[in-house]
Amino acid sequence: MQKPKVLYSGPFFDGREIKAAVECLESNGWLPSGPNVAKFERAFSKKFGFEESLMVNSGSSANLVMFAALKKYFNWGDDAEVIVSVVGFPTTVAPILQNKMVPKFVDIEWKTLNWSLEAIEAAITDKTVAIINSPVLGNPCDIDQLKAICDKHDIKMIADGCDSLGTKWNGKWLSDYFVASSCSFYPAHHITTMEGGMVSSNLPGFNKLARSFAWWGRDCYCVGECNLLRNGTCGNRFDKWLDGYDSIVDHKYVFSTIGYNLKPLDLQGAVGLVQLEKFDEVHSKRRANYKFIASLFEDYYFSIKVPRESAKAEVSWFGVPLVFDNKELKHELQQYLEDNGIQTRNYFAGNLLLHPGYKHLGEAKEFENAYQVLDKVFFVGCHPGLTEEHLSHIEETVNNFMSQKTVLADGYSVTVAS
Repeated sequence: MQKPKVLYSGPFFDGREIKAAVECLESNGWLPSGPNVAKFERAFSKKFGFEESLMVNSGSSANLVMFAALKKYFNWGDDAEVIVSVVGFPTTVAPILQNKMVPKFVDIEWKTLNWSLEAIEAAITDKTVAIINSPVLGNPCDIDQLKAICDKHDIKMIADGCDSLGTKWNGKWLSDYFVASSCSFYPAHHITTMEGGMVSSNLPGFNKLARSFAWWGRDCYCVGECNLLRNGTCGNRFDKWLDGYDSIVDHKYVFSTIGYNLKPLDLQGAVGLVQLEKFDEVHSKRRANYKFIASLFEDYYFSIKVPRESAKAEVSWFGVPLVFDNKELKHELQQYLEDNGIQTRNYFAGNLLLHPGYKHLGEAKEFENAYQVLDKVFFVGCHPGLTEEHLSHIEETVNNFMSQKTVLADGYSVTVAS
């Protein structure tokens, strides 16, 4: 009997999403960001406790817009430093550079794979204005301790929440602790709009600024059908908007920032509204699947460790991370899973300073734990699309592999002769 292919993640669709997208195309006439996107922004904000949110075309764009808006909002200079983990996905680091600020890298710790809080405090200088936190596969560091450090030094907490949508700390949404947060709707993430992202904040005036950066830099903030109003949302569309030009100008063509075009399609908003209805189910299934897969490694914990959530956290897991005592066992198991149709993923880029585009930013070997990540860590999926058949296949495959091994206390494994 052929075993099922186990993807590390994927969209949790049931057909309603496709129907919503088609109806959007057939009915309302909006192709770019329109009424469905506006509804999705409001529904997302209500669900996760934000005053306002802005949908963009990807989670990476969300980070870019978020940094651009925060830099202008707080008047940060080009030499301002932002502390970031040296391990992760590059789109947490790239927007710092793209906004002409300075990434200050810190190493990780092994218990959660998040950044070392001790390293954060040591990295703070008089140029440090913020930290950007990206919880590893949804699992946060000690947020109370992180907040105490940031309050002590008067630096802002920013969240790259692309892997952690729905995670809670002390019963509150994790995003409640940050001045702004991003989210991704890539197909692998908790909910998807095929591509897409969201920037959210409770800072007064932040959303208008972020929208300007995402919408060509224009000053007008009309959304969806408000664009059809004779005088726009402000009621004063045609006026003397430009200093130095003493005549009437259409506000829709006034540009207050140097921006981008990062708008989503309206059909993505329609899909997002359906996906948002499923979020509680997604969260529950991800947690249950994580618990089952993590349990498969309990007997081998002296050699394969599975990071767990803090007692104060309720993690909406993106994947199940596995941390190995030695690289031989890690590479062997990863290859065995792949050979048996079970997808794996590295801890993203590993140490980012090993990569050609980022080598000039620092010396990779200075970050001792991060330098070992690619040899010691990978993850498997726990997405809501996993069936009982998928989970049984994972269990059988892990057990078959481990039955061929004698795993020694020093972390080495040897193949048992058959």
